[in-house]
Amino acid sequence: MKRCARFQHSALLKMSSAAFYACSSFLITVVNKIVLTNFRFPSYICLAIGQMITTIVILYAAKMNQTVHFQEFDRSVFIKIFPLPLLYVGNHITGLASTKKLSLPMFTVLRKFTILITMIMEVFVLRKTFSQNLVYSVVAIVVGTLIAASSDLAFDIEAYTFILLNDFFTAANNVYTKKKLGSDGLGKYGVLYYNAVIIVIPTILASVLTGDLNKAIAFENWGNPTFTICFLLTCIMGFVLMYSIVLCSHYNSALTTTVVGAIKNVAVAYIGMFVGGDYLFSWPNFLGLSICMSGGLVYSYFTFYKTAQTEDPEKQQSILLEDTLTLSSKVGDK
Repeated sequence: MKRCARFQHSALLKMSSAAFYACSSFLITVVNKIVLTNFRFPSYICLAIGQMITTIVILYAAKMNQTVHFQEFDRSVFIKIFPLPLLYVGNHITGLASTKKLSLPMFTVLRKFTILITMIMEVFVLRKTFSQNLVYSVVAIVVGTLIAASSDLAFDIEAYTFILLNDFFTAANNVYTKKKLGSDGLGKYGVLYYNAVIIVIPTILASVLTGDLNKAIAFENWGNPTFTICFLLTCIMGFVLMYSIVLCSHYNSALTTTVVGAIKNVAVAYIGMFVGGDYLFSWPNFLGLSICMSGGLVYSYFTFYKTAQTEDPEKQQSILLEDTLTLSSKVGDK
């Protein structure tokens, strides 16, 4: 009975963290779309900077109030966290750029390639293996993606380049986040904080050199209360999203974190057909979109339901005990 209670508690944490990530990802996609497309904010780099600064301020204030704990900065931080800062900024910038240039449904369709890339990276980086059912569901997602993208009447090579780069950076970020969460001293909050600290200055310099910062400063809607609220909301949601990714990766696998994002896209894609005004309907696109979503749901079924039913209880107990000891050691370090 005790073992069962512990397992249920762990399952609840896994599902809760996945749901938290799905909601955060949905909300930031919509708000980013409003800021970059509806208000035509000219600089996605400056929006990323705002999200990084917000992350730094929130976590630093929380650390000063002893609400959260992570190690002080020293040389070892660079070794422990690399290459996450590079993947973090790449994921941020390419994600915002593709959000601005693509309609919401096409954005969510092409994001499905992240799942395939994550699966491949987990095999080579984390040495994981996958069942045939999971592989088939991923193949279905990719096939649906190809069908949907083939009918894109608003094809833009620059937008497609950004979204495919974003797929790679997202997959790599999820895989290495999972790997780095085991680093002594960093923990969830240290990974978030030092990611932002290390890359915010180079990103600001890049925005200055490219002229993006001047465009952002000269933007005419700064006096518009609605835009200002939406901009601040995207900055806050940037922190919430990164925290939810780390939390979901902590309690689940990197691939599951990626697929949760894909399931979230079910709502985003279909809502985007009616909201935003930039979706061009076609039957192949709709069919491909539906195949993508079906593949994602099948993956979720085998991951969250079938696996929980068939896994050896002794193995589950061993995994949970290992997680508990790891978390206890981190608390001890704090």
